[in-house]
Amino acid sequence: MKNSYKAYALQCLVCDRQYQPHEVSYFCPHCKGEGALDVLYDYPTLKREWPRAALAHQQARGMWRYDRLMPLSSTQYVPPLLVGNTPLYAPANLLGEGSAIKVLIKDESRQPTGSLKDRASALAVAHALQSGARTVAVASTGNAASALAGMSASMGLHNVIYLPRTAPREKRAQMLGYGAEIVLVDGQYDEAFEQCLAGCQAHGWYNRTTGINSYMSEGKKTVAFEICEQLHWQVPDLIFVPVGNGCILGSVYKGLFDLLQLGWIDRMPRLIGVQAEHSNFMYRAWRSDRSMARTARIAPTSLASSINVALPRDRLKAMRAVTASNGEFMCVSDQDIVTAASRLASRTGVFAEAGAASAFAGLIKYAQAHPDTAQTAVVLITGSGLKDTSIFLSGSAGGPPGALAGQLPAPLNTAPSQGISA
Repeated sequence: MKNSYKAYALQCLVCDRQYQPHEVSYFCPHCKGEGALDVLYDYPTLKREWPRAALAHQQARGMWRYDRLMPLSSTQYVPPLLVGNTPLYAPANLLGEGSAIKVLIKDESRQPTGSLKDRASALAVAHALQSGARTVAVASTGNAASALAGMSASMGLHNVIYLPRTAPREKRAQMLGYGAEIVLVDGQYDEAFEQCLAGCQAHGWYNRTTGINSYMSEGKKTVAFEICEQLHWQVPDLIFVPVGNGCILGSVYKGLFDLLQLGWIDRMPRLIGVQAEHSNFMYRAWRSDRSMARTARIAPTSLASSINVALPRDRLKAMRAVTASNGEFMCVSDQDIVTAASRLASRTGVFAEAGAASAFAGLIKYAQAHPDTAQTAVVLITGSGLKDTSIFLSGSAGGPPGALAGQLPAPLNTAPSQGISA
């Protein structure tokens, strides 16, 4: 890996202090857990030495083709599983004949463990092993834990999962299959987060958890690199991202920011963060005049378990993503999510879990409010429906739509989805 490992600094989003990599673990020591860090590279040097055309000759696989924007010194500890290279589909008339919006689906359900979280966990495992760690722990609603368990299994690394007892059994089965050590937690993600933090502090484990480990954005941001490369560096107008903890939204922004610094793209798309109505901290904070510190924490009750979070731990990066891109936060109902998941599966073949389908539900709602606006919108499908099948097998959210009640929606007269390759 030809990499500018020593040529990056870590800057706190709260106090603006800068650190060298050896000076900190993975959050600001001054601001503690509230101090999210940005990884800032030597962009002028990279811009001069690493032209965009060089990617055509890059031999590394998947997300590691962007190695010079990754905080690792070598490929020695990179997991062997292929992470990245997920398809970008262009289904015809997914929003109906009257919509002027061109829809693109970035299908992260095709990752090794079935979710975008593989991008962060691959980096976490490599970074942990590079740091000499023997155990990696994570608090998760399911996807980050499955990803960590799979990546750890591929490298023989012990991992400990703090998981809400109510997490989907499909995700728990996946972790058990990978050989993870699971600690079941009474409560939701927020309780798991606190228990994982205490466990890591007590035992000296590497903490992969979003919001504590600022490096996780550097793995997830590679999805933005891929989207732009697959579109031949023509930036879409909108990117819809499901929001729980906020890390994926913040990471998409960071990836686009990196590309702007290198001159590989010429503008920032509007980033649309989509939350469930019953798990909507970021939406409420964005809509109000109050600071996030004064926004009430409300226990989440959405059926979209993967985005059920009372207090998003990467809220600073998520809020910056929306405000800096002139984007917005949206809320969708559980019924909207179920309907969107059914439509997406039955009309494109992309089978999304509820949390992932919230992004498509957000696009449907946006399109209804902007029927005549000609735009290109990328929808980030972050996880497979096979990881939580409950919405397809039972009547959820106050009564299922036709597809879940045994009455399939009328199919559109559309052409098959067409993949867009890099």
